[in-house]
Amino acid sequence: QVQLVESGGGSAQAGGSLRLSCVASGYTYSSYLMGWFRQAPGKEREGVAAVDVYTGGDITYYADSVKGRFTISQDNAKNTLYLQMNSLKPEDTAMYYCAAREAWGGGSWYQPSSFNYWGQGTQVTVSS
Repeated sequence: QVQLVESGGGSAQAGGSLRLSCVASGYTYSSYLMGWFRQAPGKEREGVAAVDVYTGGDITYYADSVKGRFTISQDNAKNTLYLQMNSLKPEDTAMYYCAAREAWGGGSWYQPSSFNYWGQGTQVTVSS
């Protein structure tokens, strides 16, 4: 049974930093594409960043809105995915979700429908 458990959310001032973690279990972590999504109240869930774990983490993807501020990384030995968020803005406020799908799955990295497995989410609130 696949399980994804996020942690690290919280509150920050604009310009501050937070680091999210997602511990994965129940499947072969190295065979997956892992991603971070977020959903603000009244808005659709959107892709933030993703990493091809099955290529060793060399291939990463970012939404334009977070490029240069957020960094996705992963630790195969710990089956853990990270999202380092710097220079936070109030518009980054949302529930953040960790997601996973098999490496051979179809669809674009930023499409929630492309992912099979989801964590429960962790709230990030950025104040101005």
